[in-house]
Amino acid sequence: MTAALIGLVELQLLPAWMAIVIISREFAVTGIRLIAAADGVVIAASSLGKWKTVSQIVAIAALLLHNWPFQPISFPFASIAIWTATVLTLLSGYDYFKKNKHVLKGQ
Repeated sequence: MTAALIGLVELQLLPAWMAIVIISREFAVTGIRLIAAADGVVIAASSLGKWKTVSQIVAIAALLLHNWPFQPISFPFASIAIWTATVLTLLSGYDYFKKNKHVLKGQ
């Protein structure tokens, strides 16, 4: 996911700030999961997190297909898809931290 996002930024198909938001969320959630794992707690993926992943995959695919010469998917779809993925990324990140703030407090 990270490599695809960075590649899309390099191709100027994705604003760098969106890639930073998505990648930062991934690192942050991985961090909270590692902290929890050290205490023997497993943080399962939420349904919102799963929708986030699906939306990211669809958005990345749409942006990559937009770069093809025959453009099978119109750019407005790709634009809507990446905005959806970014919003779901923010929401799911907030959800993970809200539900698991006890892990960060060490309780």
